[in-house]
Amino acid sequence: MPALNAAPPLKITVAPEVHDLAPGFVPLVVEARGLTNGPSDERSSALLDDAVRRLTGRLAGRAPHEDPHLIAWREAYTAFGAKPSRTRNSAEALARRAVADGGLPRINLLVDLYNAVSVAHLLPVGGEDTDHIHGGMRLVRANGAETFETAAGGEPVIEHPEPGEVVWQDDTGVTCRRWNWRQGVRTRLTGDSVNAVFLLERLAPMPLDALHAAGNELAEGLRQLCPAAKVTVRDAG
Repeated sequence: MPALNAAPPLKITVAPEVHDLAPGFVPLVVEARGLTNGPSDERSSALLDDAVRRLTGRLAGRAPHEDPHLIAWREAYTAFGAKPSRTRNSAEALARRAVADGGLPRINLLVDLYNAVSVAHLLPVGGEDTDHIHGGMRLVRANGAETFETAAGGEPVIEHPEPGEVVWQDDTGVTCRRWNWRQGVRTRLTGDSVNAVFLLERLAPMPLDALHAAGNELAEGLRQLCPAAKVTVRDAG
């Protein structure tokens, strides 16, 4: 069995045109190898419940979209042609569910963990199975010809992003549409996922130390859920 640190770090890059669109964008990478995923349990449910309590205190009676960080995300979505009230970034979508009667969904241990960090910090966080990523991951503005594997009505569907849309992609195709709106099925974290990369996405005015605090919280949560895993926190690039 190869050592957990045998594979090089996954290359994460951001195209200049994305930085032009959102100069305050900074991604933080948490990479983990040797994970053991599983169904949601009392541990992950407790993390989600705590995240909702922290969110409620942070909002202090405001709606999620009134938070300064989520206002910046709405402005970024508008800048590339998306309608933020219809295709909300992942942090806003989760926060809206958190404050509604239905609460947060339970998916699996790893997804529950990064959703909890996202809600507690009002920060978009995505998790990808690195064993299904081909080449590095790149944040770019789409030309419209790229393919995105998703599902509709339980059946596989191929979509194409709108020209100019901000997307994450690898050498095979788009892994997440509209920046951090909808993840594709190919790279999502499942019960069989062993190696993963988590992307925490910050815009100004969120302080950089708040971004790193969220990343460290996610890394510590991974170590607690999966003590044998090798976890690193690093800047993109």
